[in-house]
Amino acid sequence: MGKVTGFLEIDRRDRKYAPASDRIRHYREFVIPLGEEGTREQAARCMNCGIPYCHNGCPVNNQIPDWNDLVYNGDWQEALRNLQSTNNFPEFTGRVCPAPCEAACTLNLEDAPVTIKTIECAIADRGWQEGWIVPEPPERQTGKRVAVIGSGPAGLAAAQQLARVGHEVHVFEKHARAGGLLRYGIPDFKMEKSHIDRRIRQMEAEGVVFHYGAHVGVTMPAKELLDAYDAVLLAGGAEKPRDLDIEGRDLKGIHFAMDFLPQQNRRVSGENTDVTDPILASGKHVVVIGGGDTGSDCIGTSIRQGALSVTQLEIMPMPPERENKLVTWPYWPLKLRTSSSHEEGAEREFSVMTTRFSGRDGKVTRLHCVRVDSSFKPIPGTEFELKADLVLLAMGFIHPVHEGMLKELGLDLDPRGNVKADTRSYRSSIDKVFAAGDMRRGQSLVVWAIREGRQAARAIDEYLMGSSVLPR
Repeated sequence: MGKVTGFLEIDRRDRKYAPASDRIRHYREFVIPLGEEGTREQAARCMNCGIPYCHNGCPVNNQIPDWNDLVYNGDWQEALRNLQSTNNFPEFTGRVCPAPCEAACTLNLEDAPVTIKTIECAIADRGWQEGWIVPEPPERQTGKRVAVIGSGPAGLAAAQQLARVGHEVHVFEKHARAGGLLRYGIPDFKMEKSHIDRRIRQMEAEGVVFHYGAHVGVTMPAKELLDAYDAVLLAGGAEKPRDLDIEGRDLKGIHFAMDFLPQQNRRVSGENTDVTDPILASGKHVVVIGGGDTGSDCIGTSIRQGALSVTQLEIMPMPPERENKLVTWPYWPLKLRTSSSHEEGAEREFSVMTTRFSGRDGKVTRLHCVRVDSSFKPIPGTEFELKADLVLLAMGFIHPVHEGMLKELGLDLDPRGNVKADTRSYRSSIDKVFAAGDMRRGQSLVVWAIREGRQAARAIDEYLMGSSVLPR
């Protein structure tokens, strides 16, 4: 603990955003870093608690007090080494993780947690700037071959861990580039894709082989991989979106969020921009159904495309602005969260159910809605309409896509439709087939995906070699 009285003397100060009037004109990141001195000062606020609740709040179990102390003392390189011992991609989590560690921080009892996410991001960015992050190829090869299906955070974390202990790792990705939802779901204004690209270059230098346009179970048989590899990890995510099966759903102009967001990400990157049916918010009244992070991303993207108006509907009641810390801490609380995209000009409506869509000439023009009570039952007399030229469904994902790979393999599924596997062995119902990330646990956070990818890598290494030096 570098500064014993730091939390008493120093106020919390976090990164700021560029003005909304400026940032909505582009798709670049707009978070303004604190700078070295500001970051070291914030690291000094860490109390080095006897029971570090931030550890439990962080799914990858980052050793947060340790690298806070190292940053405060100016030992950035050792802080990076410590951070990367638990997290393969801290520059990802330092940008897009919702920071459950900060909710668990003891100082959050006074609404002033340590700026853990900001410090984590600063450590990783400093590591890249100084050239400290380099490929770590294995000293020897094991002769074992592993196929990883899916290149999201779970697949990438597992592939990197397995390559570093000497296995020959091949990653199969159905899209043209690696990254999964990090690349195609999260807008560039939250995380520019250059961060993914340099990690892919690092992994390739470590021996990982990427196969793009390889849609296992569709363009190539899944069973071929079982014959060609000693182990197969399924890390394809939970991509089956929750639909809204109501009257008028077949009207044009109603799309899933994950049809809308990837198109814009491809435009920004210059990948496959010749889309026959582009989904654009320009000059339209946009309604986003769903109040989570994906809905927020739809808002920010729609505003940047030039939407006339953006309204977000959520069926859940409006959460309290502040949680009751004595009831919720150190767990992740339910409270009102306002994202940078919300601040850019969206209207938010809570306790609203959409009952039907209506339109003209086959295109959606209106939503018909009703307010609901806490049991989601319609309240008589509260019906209203919203004008809409574009409706984006951002109500989450229910389970992995079953058609194709999962049906071909005949894997057992859990009651929610995910691939059935435990969190110790990560083994599916078929020998040498493993599952991790959203494909196993359902829709979740990037930190959970990285955790499961790392743990699955250890389980696969143990399966292949009888023991493993990889951490869980």
